Amino acid sequence: MIKTILQTTLVYMALLFVSNAYGQDVQIELGPDEIGLNETFTIKVTLSNDKIKSYDQFPDIPSFQKQGISQSSSMNLINGQMSSSNSIIQYYKPTRKGDFTLPSFDILINGNAYSSPGKTITVGDASSASSSRVPDPFADFFGRSSPSEEPEYVELEDDAFFSLAVDKEEVYVGEGFNLSLAFYMSEANQAPFQFYEPGRQLDEILKKVKPTNVWEENYNITNIEPEQVTINGKRWTRYKVFEATFFPFSEGEIEIPRISWEMIKYRVAKNPTFFGANRQEDFKTFYSSAKNIKVKPLPPHPLKNEVSVGEYQIRENIKNIEVETGQGFDYNFGVSGIGNINAIQAPRMLSTANLNTYDPNVRQQINRGYGRVSGIKEFNYYITINEAGDIDLADHFEWIYFDPSREVYDTLRPQAKIKVIGESKVNQALSNQRLGGLYDRIDVEDNRFLNEQYKYYFTTAINVLLLASVILLAVLIIRKK
Repeated sequence: MIKTILQTTLVYMALLFVSNAYGQDVQIELGPDEIGLNETFTIKVTLSNDKIKSYDQFPDIPSFQKQGISQSSSMNLINGQMSSSNSIIQYYKPTRKGDFTLPSFDILINGNAYSSPGKTITVGDASSASSSRVPDPFADFFGRSSPSEEPEYVELEDDAFFSLAVDKEEVYVGEGFNLSLAFYMSEANQAPFQFYEPGRQLDEILKKVKPTNVWEENYNITNIEPEQVTINGKRWTRYKVFEATFFPFSEGEIEIPRISWEMIKYRVAKNPTFFGANRQEDFKTFYSSAKNIKVKPLPPHPLKNEVSVGEYQIRENIKNIEVETGQGFDYNFGVSGIGNINAIQAPRMLSTANLNTYDPNVRQQINRGYGRVSGIKEFNYYITINEAGDIDLADHFEWIYFDPSREVYDTLRPQAKIKVIGESKVNQALSNQRLGGLYDRIDVEDNRFLNEQYKYYFTTAINVLLLASVILLAVLIIRKK
């Protein structure tokens, strides 16, 4: 008996699953063949027994403008069987009279493609009769007016804007300026907005915004997060979509054009219904203002084409230490501050007397935030000193830079002082050095000149040649006479 009940239950569940699977259906309904110039054409996609989780863009129709999207849903319960449907309606407004062709198209619904054969649409004179309307089944219950009245959508006034902002309008060559793109909505804003394909829009915008001949430090915004900010005493919600700091390489003027940004702005139903679509998708384009940044040359200086530009300080790992002659130690010459950390070069070596150094190891850390680029770059030297005495590293290292806030060149020098004790290791250092090549054979080779043993034979041969030349010359003179 129990086995029979289990079998019956399993069969019933299987039938229910198959019924639901076959019950899921997509229908694409196109509007009428003929409409008036003041009427709208629609494409309606209905999905049965499932929710519309994602959908593709609707096709364009020549001489028609898209007027927004509305959604609706319904549910039925008949003889214990429940069915539901969800619909998306795209509205089109004709711009002129004539015959127009909606070509065949595919549309993705929940990741699956569905096809429509398209049709020809005839747009005639403006009609006084209204188009087909969707009744509100609860209109009488809630005290609505005419049950056949089409919902009227209104556009709410918005308190929002799109901004392209720079923190400086005049910089020196090598000095950074911050650029950000953001959408702002005030706390009092009532109009509903939604971002529309921000990634695609941003790709197009950056082709116009990014200057040439600059070094870019991108803040890599991956998620658009709301931030609360106050502007002129008014609170706003900021959605930053891009931010970077640019360091120009040459003087001149950087021109950033006016930028457009498109948002989905919903129109809301003037008389909301229980089951009807209470808002309609529409679009609004915002525009930023253009910006110009003047890039000035650095003041005259012998090293103006080599120095870094920014606000920097020196950081060292030692101040005062005592070492023995020949004993090696690590010295970190670090430069930290605000500026193009990548462009920082190693300090200049002023003197290498009594100071043995090797090429430094380099480490850097870059921080991007709060509208600026900061960080540290360290040059790690291994140093040995072979003569006793007091060594001031300021006599051996210096780093020159230009400070744009003070508009002056400045120099960073070490504060570290080294006390060297012990016997001189200069000779030992020389003996420990392998000079290589012919110097390695000095101890095993004869120190006499190689031609000493051939000196007698060489002199004799020269004398014989001279004598033969004199005799030959005499014979020629006698024969000529």
